[in-house]
Amino acid sequence: MLTLPKPEVILTHESDLDGFVAGLLLQRLAKHLHGETIPLQAYHYNYWKLRDLRERAAWVTDFTFEPRLDKPGWLVVDHHVTETPAKNARLQHDVNKSAGLLCYELCQQHGLGSPALDRIVHLNNVADLFLENDADFEVAGDYAGLVKVYQFWNLYTLLEGELEKLTDHPLLEVMAAKRRVEDPIGLEWSKKHITEISPALGYVDTIIGNTNQIVHQMLERGVTKYPALVTLFRRSNAIFASFRSRNGDALKLAAKFQGGGHANAAGAILPKSVRTVEDGVEFLRQMLNPKPQSSLNNLESLFAGLDVGKK
Repeated sequence: MLTLPKPEVILTHESDLDGFVAGLLLQRLAKHLHGETIPLQAYHYNYWKLRDLRERAAWVTDFTFEPRLDKPGWLVVDHHVTETPAKNARLQHDVNKSAGLLCYELCQQHGLGSPALDRIVHLNNVADLFLENDADFEVAGDYAGLVKVYQFWNLYTLLEGELEKLTDHPLLEVMAAKRRVEDPIGLEWSKKHITEISPALGYVDTIIGNTNQIVHQMLERGVTKYPALVTLFRRSNAIFASFRSRNGDALKLAAKFQGGGHANAAGAILPKSVRTVEDGVEFLRQMLNPKPQSSLNNLESLFAGLDVGKK
């Protein structure tokens, strides 16, 4: 069993259910071990990369382990692929488990398990790893949708930080109805509204339904020629890009825009100068399709290498 240092802060990913579950579990574990509620902070990837990591001791979850996190007194619990070995920090890492499950295993080591938490952690694991063959896949998607629709801190406040209250919450009835009614309508509409960003990436316009599920079905059914798809949405005065793929391209694309995530599900926040979805489409197109040097420039470069004044 690990002896865990008291953290000054707990840091987690703001964008999805996995960061929500993992963050709340670590906050509970810290209170159990150290007798006080440690502040919880949540970040989207782009803001996370800019955060100054000034604390002497912190617990981090659902963010890729990188050299700047390798600090004495720091605990990192994560499942993203990393090439950084842990020399100073304490790293709990397994690419085959969600961050929430890894955090829950730490909680269980200290007697903090329960049937309600078992259920929530399982559903989060199914949703985050996109375990399509699991019997609970659709229900897990409903749970994951809660964070997408109602957002991290609204949900945290509603549950008063008590994760068990999420079990069979009445809001799940809303998510189930949206899945049954909105998703098929949204899928049919979005299939007709795909715009090329580059030969390898298509932009999917969405107006209704669970965006992640709609894009997943498109990729699974091969309804487009693009190996990766992106959706854009506005939140908190910023334009977010969500990349999806089936061959590992999503993370590579998100990384080009200082984002992160999983191989086939990743995201990024576009620059502040991008104010609308339309601007976002054009920005992605320009960034991913560098203009080839014109024939004139090629000729100028050729003549620049010649000393035409000599006979």
